Amino acid sequence: MVKQIVIATKNLDKLREVEIALDGLPVEILSLADIDDFPDAVEDGETFEENARIKAKFFCEQTGLACIADDSGLEVEALDGKPGVYSARFAGYHAHDVTNNQKLLEELEKAGVTESAADYRCALCFIDTDGTEICATGIVHGTIKNVARGEGGFGYDPYFYLDDSKTMAELTLEEKDSLSHRGAALRELVPKLKERLLCTLE
Repeated sequence: MVKQIVIATKNLDKLREVEIALDGLPVEILSLADIDDFPDAVEDGETFEENARIKAKFFCEQTGLACIADDSGLEVEALDGKPGVYSARFAGYHAHDVTNNQKLLEELEKAGVTESAADYRCALCFIDTDGTEICATGIVHGTIKNVARGEGGFGYDPYFYLDDSKTMAELTLEEKDSLSHRGAALRELVPKLKERLLCTLE
């Protein structure tokens, strides 16, 4: 037996990271792009954890399937933790990577800095159809700089430098899985999810 799990995203890069992490588990992975067009969840939580839980519960109820949702973002020390939970819409509700990164550069300039310590954070939440909830978090420390490097990744990755001076956008998918905030959260989630599946699919 396999269990269908909806990953609450249409972002193919994010979906691929989750698929790699869940490879080998008795699951069939679906994304929001594979099912009917549902309205967006109202992510009005004050933390990444709250928003991940809101999203997972919403799409579990909408689809009738178990759901894994994440909320993740960037916290920049020089910007008092911004953009935080507003990372995906830093430049407004219809923002995308280019406009969000431009807003980031503008805010760094206003703060009078060219770089700052920063964290990438990710919260993941799995909610099953019976209400069972499994959550996990991951964090990676780095430095935001006003010079982009790399063609890979998404979001703020070209401006997020790791300790070895590589940006997230310069990592291979395998490297990113081992180093990223989402990768860390997935490594915490997967063993718990595996235990859950072994119990329920026997």
